[in-house]
Amino acid sequence: MQLHSIHTGNFKLDGGAMFGVVPKVLWQKHITPDSNNLCTWAMRCLLIEDGDHLLLIDTGIGNKQSEKFFQHYHLHGPTSMDSELERSGFSRDDITDVLLTHLHFDHVGGAVERNSMGQLRPAFPNAQYWTCQPHWDWAINPNSRERASFLTENLLPLEESGQLNFIERSGRWNHNPISSKFPGLEIFFADGHTESQMLPIVEFKGTKVAYMADLTPSVAHLPTAWVIGYDTRPLLTMEEKVELLTKAEKENWILFFEHDAQNACCTLQATEKGIRARNLAPSLELLWG
Repeated sequence: MQLHSIHTGNFKLDGGAMFGVVPKVLWQKHITPDSNNLCTWAMRCLLIEDGDHLLLIDTGIGNKQSEKFFQHYHLHGPTSMDSELERSGFSRDDITDVLLTHLHFDHVGGAVERNSMGQLRPAFPNAQYWTCQPHWDWAINPNSRERASFLTENLLPLEESGQLNFIERSGRWNHNPISSKFPGLEIFFADGHTESQMLPIVEFKGTKVAYMADLTPSVAHLPTAWVIGYDTRPLLTMEEKVELLTKAEKENWILFFEHDAQNACCTLQATEKGIRARNLAPSLELLWG
C-alpha cells in the first residue's frame, strides 16, 4: 500500500467563520488573515494505492462553477487535481473508487465536471463513488443553514450516472466499509459538522492515518473548543474531537489535514492544555523521513 497527498489548490474563507466563537486575537496567532479577514486554506485530498485499487478521498472544489461563484473563494496555488495525479503517476481514468467525506461543495465539487458540450458527468469515469445514505438524504433535502453548501450540480449527476454507492452506517465506527477492496480501511462517523460526515482511517506502516476532513480541518483546530462556525452541532463536534483525538494520541496515529495550508499531517502528544500537535510536517513523506 502507498499513500499519496493530492493537493488540489487553495481557497479563502473568512477567519471568523472558520474559528466560530474563538476570538480573533487568539486564532490569528496560528493563521494570518488578509485585510478582508480572509484566510488561506488548502483542499488536500488523499489517494490510497492498494494493489489494483486506487481510492481517492474527497475531490476539492472543482472548476465547473461560474466565475461569480469562484470570486467568493479566491482560488489560488500552483497545484490541481490533474497535476497532482500526474505527479503520483496516475490519471483520472485510473481511479477505481472515490470516497466523499461529506457533500459540501469544497469536498465534492471536483467529483463532477462539464464535458465539451457543457453536460455534467462524473469526473472519474471508471470510479465507484461512496457516500452514506443518512448524509445523502441530508444533502438532497438541505436545511437552511447548509443549503448554500449542497449544490445539486455536484450531487444529481452522481446519482444519475449509476456510479453512486452507499456505505452502511452502524454506530460511530465502521470497519472494512468497502467490501474487501481496502481491508485496512475504517470509518469514524461524526455528526457535529454535518450529518454522518465520514472520516476514513487507514492502516499504514505500522500505525493509522486519519483523514480529518472538517472535524479538525487544521492543526489550529486541535483544541477541543476550537470548532468551526459552519458546524451544525458544535457541542457534538467537541465530544467527537475528544473521542477521536484521545484514541489517536494513545495509539500514536498520524492526522492528515484537508484544509491546513501549511501542515499536511502530524502526530499528537498529551499536554497540560490538552492534546496538541507533535512532529508537524508539510507532507507525509517528510513526516516519515
